[in-house]
Amino acid sequence: MKTLVIAEKPSVGRDIGRVLSCSPKGNGYMEGTKYVVTWALGHLITLKDPEDYDKKYKEWKLEALPIMPEKLQIKVIPQTGKQYRQVESLLERQDIGSVVIATDAGREGELVARWILQKAGCRKPLKRLWISSVTDKAIREGFAHLKDAREYQHLYEAALSRAEADWLVGINATRALTCKYNAQLSCGRVQTPTLAMIAGREEEIRSFQPQTYYGIRVQAEGITFAWHDKKTGSPRTFSGERAEKLAAELKDGSLRILKAETKEKRQGAPQLYDLTELQRDANKKYGFSAKETLNLMQSLYERHKVLTYPRTDSRYISSDIVPTLKERLEAVKVGPYRALAGKAAKQDFRGKLPYVNDGKVSDHHAIIPTEQFVQLQAMSPEERKIYDLVLRRFLAALLPAAVFREVSLTGEAAGEEFTARGRNLVLPGWREAYEEPVEEEETEEDAPQNQNLPRVQEGQRLKIQSVRRTEGKTKPPARFTEATLLSAMENPARYLEEKNGALARTLGETGGLGTVATRADIIEKLFHTFLLEKKGSEILITSKARQLLKLVPEDLKKPELTARWELQLSRMAKGELKREEFMKKIREYAKDLIREIRTEEGVFRHENITGKICPRCGKRLLAVNGKNAKLLVCQDRECGYRETVSRTTNARCPVCHKRMELVGKGESAMFVCACGHKEKLSKFEERRKKEGAGVTKRDVARYLAKQKEAEKPVNNSFAEALKNIKLS
Repeated sequence: MKTLVIAEKPSVGRDIGRVLSCSPKGNGYMEGTKYVVTWALGHLITLKDPEDYDKKYKEWKLEALPIMPEKLQIKVIPQTGKQYRQVESLLERQDIGSVVIATDAGREGELVARWILQKAGCRKPLKRLWISSVTDKAIREGFAHLKDAREYQHLYEAALSRAEADWLVGINATRALTCKYNAQLSCGRVQTPTLAMIAGREEEIRSFQPQTYYGIRVQAEGITFAWHDKKTGSPRTFSGERAEKLAAELKDGSLRILKAETKEKRQGAPQLYDLTELQRDANKKYGFSAKETLNLMQSLYERHKVLTYPRTDSRYISSDIVPTLKERLEAVKVGPYRALAGKAAKQDFRGKLPYVNDGKVSDHHAIIPTEQFVQLQAMSPEERKIYDLVLRRFLAALLPAAVFREVSLTGEAAGEEFTARGRNLVLPGWREAYEEPVEEEETEEDAPQNQNLPRVQEGQRLKIQSVRRTEGKTKPPARFTEATLLSAMENPARYLEEKNGALARTLGETGGLGTVATRADIIEKLFHTFLLEKKGSEILITSKARQLLKLVPEDLKKPELTARWELQLSRMAKGELKREEFMKKIREYAKDLIREIRTEEGVFRHENITGKICPRCGKRLLAVNGKNAKLLVCQDRECGYRETVSRTTNARCPVCHKRMELVGKGESAMFVCACGHKEKLSKFEERRKKEGAGVTKRDVARYLAKQKEAEKPVNNSFAEALKNIKLS
């Protein structure tokens, strides 16, 4: 008898098949003497749409809500139906005696496989492959230590409950809002609180009143001292009069040294990367979106096999990984990393290590290199950048601490306190892993740092040579970027309306809003549905989103809802909570939401209507800003027409060197820059060709593909349903 192995993606399936000595046999599977390997294409199965239960739900009517099937059912996704039928036929083969679930090792991966097995009616014995990398070694070791699939039953129940809960709440609340206000308004337990956080930040910025503050700098025998308030320790005062008076008192005086301290300070390396931290750094350093970073990581994990599983929320490795560190270092001894990897390999990996913590590794450890030999030339420039971030962070963690000599002086003059600090690097340690200086944490702008301080004695008096009054204004909080929004989604405790310590802890324990695997998609969806727009790197909320937040039930805007859900799902995954109990509460909650939306008074107005007419239905188009493009979309949800007006490109302006927009199509396509420069696409290509570089055919093809994609209706489950709405 043979064993059927079900992977999540074709690339992983083919790698497993090769290791298990299987060869391609037909479309969608590989076969050997002992194993048959097949794969999903992501999800092959999904929850049924409302109209699958009753044709009456094709028309969106407020009076038909809530939609509450007694038991939620599943169906084959039409676009991937061919592959499902292939998997199903393999499951039915008489010579297949058992099945190995080899989908991604996590909640969603478990759901992918279990839905396929359920739909196919499989009753054959099940085993589970649980690995964090797809190298040949990891696959072999994983198959040598297969687990009983029953150990993951609770994980599947948690995944199923999450999917059903989002369906019941999302479908019902979205239909209710859409029908009541005759506008495409979707909401959810993660996307709506995320919007609310951004709106809250906008309100903080709008209501902010800048205040002028003052500081005092004193130069005494070549040393710069900063004044500090004795009571608060702050280097600022909001009283200009006080600052002026103090400056006058200090003139021609002296400063007495009260304390002179010299310390040797050790600074440990930053923690290893989890997905969210990597997405933040990639956004800050390279401007990559969270989705782009995840896609690049997925390629490095699946195709190149040089990094471990990306969707992790841990920043530690487990103790069983430690014996593999030298092999991993050997694999990365290439190019610019050779010397560093050699130095890291000389470290002692025995005893207590700061990056090892079994208690802080759940399903997956931090993102680190695999034992696979690295071929840098096979990577794209973007993949190289992500790989470089991960590898340098890994090497840094394995190198010794950096050592600094810190000198701090405290002085007194005119009855006030003054400080000066100096800091010199003695041993670089982990800092050698970085070619550029490592960014330090921001310090008070009025506190002088890192001076070369001479030796002075306590009690010594220094003559004051100059006194300078500094001045500045308080600044409003910064708008969110993708990097800071990811941070806020991961740690949304400060946005809780209820100052509840238990809920804040829950949000911290459960990973905040969304998961490491879903945050990128949530942000992309908010851009794609025109609830968010970008100005440079800053994220702004649209008029549509502001109106939505006024209309949506209060509870859906709070991070607390997700905290409660995730806590319960986490307990379910551990077998501490019954699935039935959770789903009963969800059904009641969905009914409450519908009642609230029905009775709410409010109005939705399109504030971006243009004079241009939709070529499909004749209604007026709406002007919207996408993430990287300006579009015209039909206001009629049934129509779904959209066209790209302009798209931001990587082509640089020859005048000011900023990124230009490509406006128009075909022969009339033109590059336009904010500085006023305009240039036809054909002329741009000619110029760049002469210069020896330019927009390649591949670049143009990519742009046109994106343009076509942008003209399609939003491709998500709600949008598919919205496409065929008939309101009555």
